[in-house]
Amino acid sequence: MTLQNWSSRYTLPMATLFQPIVPRRVEVVTDARLREEPVVVLEGPRTVGKTRLMKAVAQARGVPVFDLDDGDTRAAVNAEPARYAAAAERPVCIDEYQKAVSVLPEIKAQLNEELVPGRYLLAGSARHDAIPKLSTELTGRYHTIRVYPLSQGEIAGTHERFVDAFIADPQAVVATAGESIMTRDEYVERVVAGGFPIALTRSGSSRSRWFADMIRASLERDLSELSKLRQSALLPNLLQTLASQTAQVLNVSRAARETSRQSPIDSKTAESWIRLLEAVFLVDRLPAWGTTLRARAVKKPKVHVVDSGVAAHLMRLNGDHLRRLDPTAQTEFGHLLETFAVWELRKQLSWLDNVAGVGHWRTRDNDEADLVAELYDGSVVAFEIQAGSSVRGEKFTGMKQLRDSLGERFLGGAILYLGKRSYTYEDRMHVLPLDRLWTFA
Repeated sequence: MTLQNWSSRYTLPMATLFQPIVPRRVEVVTDARLREEPVVVLEGPRTVGKTRLMKAVAQARGVPVFDLDDGDTRAAVNAEPARYAAAAERPVCIDEYQKAVSVLPEIKAQLNEELVPGRYLLAGSARHDAIPKLSTELTGRYHTIRVYPLSQGEIAGTHERFVDAFIADPQAVVATAGESIMTRDEYVERVVAGGFPIALTRSGSSRSRWFADMIRASLERDLSELSKLRQSALLPNLLQTLASQTAQVLNVSRAARETSRQSPIDSKTAESWIRLLEAVFLVDRLPAWGTTLRARAVKKPKVHVVDSGVAAHLMRLNGDHLRRLDPTAQTEFGHLLETFAVWELRKQLSWLDNVAGVGHWRTRDNDEADLVAELYDGSVVAFEIQAGSSVRGEKFTGMKQLRDSLGERFLGGAILYLGKRSYTYEDRMHVLPLDRLWTFA
């Protein structure tokens, strides 16, 4: 199946792209949080759909949106922050709030007078912890919601429930999952397309140009608003180096060396720059989980580029390359597929109320689970991603160690692969086609 055919089959037309057949799941989460929290902060990469989401919430409540990307609006808010913070509309909706942080003390003053749910909805293209004034002024009064690129179910206009159902009863999911008809070529095209709304309306060189423009704007505009650091020409090189490490244990020293072979940056500088790239949602660290369970568990995080399409662009990989049978192409596809699947899982996990945290599990013997999710009651599910169409028994070694260490806390583990069948391998160890993530009903 060609990329053009895939796009026409699986993406929404441009006219309806920002009005999905079903509401984005995060919109439901936002509505719920506004009934509980005084301030809700939507955060995520630029062009991911935060503005559309905020406008949908505002329209449903009949209130305006103050968009600080607009120069006149930004100037007005900066000139009279108290006036906007005291607006009678509930919630007061401020998009790209980090462009006028002078409004935050005024929001605090309003909350000191009346601390009730649903007062403010803020959105920004920078992590909340990279904006010290937010933490300083609104400590304990705001709740953040991460807005991710579109999930595969959102692209298709379906309501995904795989993760929720797997947590409730893994065996029942396996029993009813059925067989997959997804081909490897279709998986390849989904991986290189990713989930950014505008990128999904494009293909080929047009999509590549969009990715390049989005990355450039994030580095040149968003970072300049966060840091006084004079942006080095090496930052794009570091991002590209991190893309080559996607779905792997983060090696800061190696990234520092490879960013500029003529004059390598030191690890301390590389670490500070990686934090900036995290702050504008270009990369993300998936922490090591359960290091207290076994002394031989690796404590380092894995790094994932924000979206598999962005990662493929940075690595200069397309579908034709990834379909090749040579070992290098197969390894690259395996890493991209893991990043793709981990984000699909994390999107679904972000819609649930009972998830305490996520991470990866890996031992020094390289036994692993690519994603571990712990619930508030202490129970755990785990997932491993395989780029093959069959699964060998030794691939369960890492999850078996988790199961044996956790006992009854371990609800179940699944290897998600590119094969057709769903089956149980042994006690609480299952195999499922990867596309069950978004096609399980």
